[in-house]
This record gives sequence, structure tokens and C-alpha cells, in this order.
Amino acid sequence: MDQHVSENLLDVEDIERRPRGRGTRFPLNGALWSLQALFGFFFAGSGFGKVLLYDGALYAAAPRAVAWYAAVPQPLIVFIGVCEVLGGVGLILPAMTRVNPKLTPLAAVGLTLTMILAAGFHIMRGEYALVPANLLLGGVAAFIAVGRGRLRPIAPAIITTARVLRSFAVLGALALLVFAPTWYTMTNVQF
Repeated sequence: MDQHVSENLLDVEDIERRPRGRGTRFPLNGALWSLQALFGFFFAGSGFGKVLLYDGALYAAAPRAVAWYAAVPQPLIVFIGVCEVLGGVGLILPAMTRVNPKLTPLAAVGLTLTMILAAGFHIMRGEYALVPANLLLGGVAAFIAVGRGRLRPIAPAIITTARVLRSFAVLGALALLVFAPTWYTMTNVQF
């Protein structure tokens, strides 16, 4: 008669009895891929806008839209833009094709350094409102660098037709969704 009866009065599911599957959890690899795609497109687009400032007329008009452009020489802005475009593409393509995937964390480190330098530049100019964005972008790039460098690295593999086609699809998406609208906006809209 010393039976022990355990009642679940609150109707709480026993965690240890739940099946262990993929369920609703979002794995680190999925988070890294999402951030790589999102921030890869962002950096590539932002950088492309700076690359377009090689045109003297665009460079002359740009400080009306972005005040700090007036404090930076034109070749430096274009160089920063090239670095951001290459970094943005580097967040996606080496990992996707698995051809030298170690370039992805290196691209993320480069973007992190770029954002740290940008934050320092804005602090020196007293543009404190721009610093949080630099720190956020740099922090996400650092997370991708650590994630793809140590936590969830991507193993190199031989290139396949499917990977090449996916890469061309990403480059096409960059061209249509990022580069073309940026080019159109900067060349046809008055600041």
C-alpha cells in the first residue's frame, strides 16, 4: 500500500521524455548561413555604392546624402567600397562552393576590422549616432568569423556543377537585387 503516485498537476511535459529531434530549434549552422547571406548582400550593396563614387560628379554630390564623405578622399572611399564588396561576396561564395572555404572567416575578419576602423573614425568626428551601427555590423561579422573559423567550419570539397550554378545564382541575385538598384538610385536620383 505504499504506492507512490506522481501526478502532473500542472500538465507540464517532461523534458527528458520529449523526442530529441530537430524540432523547432535553429542550429548554429543555419544561423550562420542566414547571417552570411543577409550581411553578405548588405556589405556588397553598401560597398558598391561607395565604388560608384569613383565618378567625380557622384563624389561631388555624395556629401549632401552622407556627411562624412566630405572628410574622406575619393580614392579611400572607393577602396573601402571595393573591400566591402569583396568582403560581402567572400561571406557567401567560398562557403557555398566549398572552394577554399577558409576565405569566408577571413572575409568576416576583414569586415570586422573595417567596422572597428569606421567606429573609430566616427568617434573622432563626434558622429556618435553612427557608432552603434558600426559596432553591430562589426559584431555580426566577428560572430561569422568565429562561427565559420572555429565553431562550424565548412570542409573544402571538389567543385561540382550544382555548386557553380548556385554561385552564379547568388551573383545574379546580387546584380539584380543590390547592384542594379544601387547604381540606378545613385545615377538617377538627385541627393
